[in-house]
Amino acid sequence: MPPARTLFQVKAEKTSSSFYYHINMEPNGVRGTDNNALEETPTVTPRMSRQQVLTLISVASVNFSSMICYSILGPFFPYEAKKKGASQTVIGLIFGCYALCNLMGSLILGKYIVQIGAKFMLVSGLFVSSVCTILFGLLDKVPGTTTFVALCFIIRSIDALGFAAAMTSSFAISAKVFPNNIATVLGSLEIFTGLGLILGPPFGGMLYQSFGYELPFISLGCVLFLMVPFNMYMLPAFDAVPSTDSFFRLFTLPKVFLICFVVFTLSSGLGFLDATLSIFATEKFSMSPGYVGLLLLGVSLPYCLSSPLLGVVSDKFPSVRKWLMVLGGLATALGFCLLGPAPFLHIQSQLWLLIFMLTIIGFSLGMTGIPTFPEILNCAYENGFEEGLSTLGLVSGLFGAVWSIGMFFGPTFGGFMTQTMNFEWAATVEGVIGFLASILLGIYFITERVQTNRPSRVIDGETPEESAPLLGQSPTDSVQTQYQ
Repeated sequence: MPPARTLFQVKAEKTSSSFYYHINMEPNGVRGTDNNALEETPTVTPRMSRQQVLTLISVASVNFSSMICYSILGPFFPYEAKKKGASQTVIGLIFGCYALCNLMGSLILGKYIVQIGAKFMLVSGLFVSSVCTILFGLLDKVPGTTTFVALCFIIRSIDALGFAAAMTSSFAISAKVFPNNIATVLGSLEIFTGLGLILGPPFGGMLYQSFGYELPFISLGCVLFLMVPFNMYMLPAFDAVPSTDSFFRLFTLPKVFLICFVVFTLSSGLGFLDATLSIFATEKFSMSPGYVGLLLLGVSLPYCLSSPLLGVVSDKFPSVRKWLMVLGGLATALGFCLLGPAPFLHIQSQLWLLIFMLTIIGFSLGMTGIPTFPEILNCAYENGFEEGLSTLGLVSGLFGAVWSIGMFFGPTFGGFMTQTMNFEWAATVEGVIGFLASILLGIYFITERVQTNRPSRVIDGETPEESAPLLGQSPTDSVQTQYQ
């Protein structure tokens, strides 16, 4: 009787194709050979499909155009609003209302992304944002403080809904088309997000300084409008089945909740800088709006350059993701505490120290932010969520909602703290919140690791002694007896 053989067939699904990897094992544990040896070696095609290429181009254009329009406000709008009679707290609320509407939009649109359609959601979001950006550039013609502030709130709120539609669908589409390389793709796409953040402040500041308030918004709004027909042509359509899962079930998972807390601290810090840094730099170092825009490169440039590498590391070494988030959060906390610096440190505020801390914050933002989306998605799948566009929409919507909560809290609370106390104390409070979130997440990961490494007393109804191989029997023989 010929020796029994076992056939293990491993199916690895790639983004555009699948292959079968056959391993023929002899009873003695030696790999068998046959005439079909070529079938035993998996062949992976490195080329992306046409759908993947078009999706990558489309989402990259969305990230770049949306972020450049979002980031142009930082260098000059707080100063312009202050001239109109708005207080620091009101300026913070104008920034914060954008995030609050983004929060509501992300939750609703993420839940119903399948019913609305991912492509239609993205294109319509770009159209709404482009129109609102152009209208925002006409607000300097509005007389009176009350009317100016009211229109700022209305236009920014509608713009936030368009931004939520575009970004929620772009995250979900990216994860749908690149399921096995989510962190790498998102990290690469963050190059274009970073470019938008990099070019927005200096470009907006220079245009404002040279041509006034209107031109930065009108010119970039027209660029964003051109992205609408471009993405209608480039982006493929997606079909999916709605899911019965909910945001509440996803958010109440302990790991997801703690990761969301960390994401909140990141967006809160960025929102805080948007609303307060320009005024602090102008008053403390007598900087013009153009140079304030260049100062903001300290955050966006390190983030842009480090994101692709951090995305590759996150995909190649999934076990490292959790510690990247923890260490990145601690580095962000340190950066905010030394940004002022904190008054109790008795360190004199200097321009070089401010720029260096902004660089630390930018790099640590990539360390913490890039691994969060794939970690939340993996946690959702591990807890029984269906794989598909519906779950991707939930995760994308939750991520956008939590990010928006931070973007509301940061400018609002930061503006209030800066007006009540000063910038140095407000930045310190931001650092303390980030430190707390990172420590809690680190404690959870350590506890999870200890529980995982703890030996189990019963495995599949058997004690370790009962499941051990017989004397003289190798572990390989024990496995093979189950297949004979």
